[in-house]
Amino acid sequence: MIMLWSHICYLTFSVLITVLVGQTLYKHGQLFLIDIFAGNIPTADAVNRLLRAGYYLTNIALVSLGIRYGGEADTLQSFVELFTYKVGWVMLILGGMHFFNLIVLFSIRWPDKATATLESLACGVETPANCRPHGS
Repeated sequence: MIMLWSHICYLTFSVLITVLVGQTLYKHGQLFLIDIFAGNIPTADAVNRLLRAGYYLTNIALVSLGIRYGGEADTLQSFVELFTYKVGWVMLILGGMHFFNLIVLFSIRWPDKATATLESLACGVETPANCRPHGS
C-alpha cells in the first residue's frame, strides 16, 4: 500500500512542479528569446512554445519511466527516501537540459562569446588563453 501512495505522491508532485516550472520558463524566457532572435517576436514566440512543449513531453516521459525504478517503499522512511530520490533525479536531469538549451541559444546570439565561455568552463579558468590541452 505504501508503494501505491509513493507512486501517487511522486506523480502528483512531479506534474505540479513540471507545470509551475514550465510556466515560469515560458513567461520569463520570452524576453530572452526576443533578444536572441534580434527582436523577431513571431519567431521568439514560436520557439518559446516549442521549448515549452518539449519541456513538458520530456518531463512527463522521465517521470513515467522513473516510476518503475528506485526500489521498494515498505516504511515511511523508505517512502520519503524513494520519493526524494526519484524527484531529485528528474530535477537534476531537467536542470542540466535547461542549461544545455541556454548554452545553445546563447551560442546562436553571440557565437564568439559562447565558444570562449565553454572553453573557460572546460578549463576552469577565466580566459581560454590560459588553457593548455591535456598532455602539454
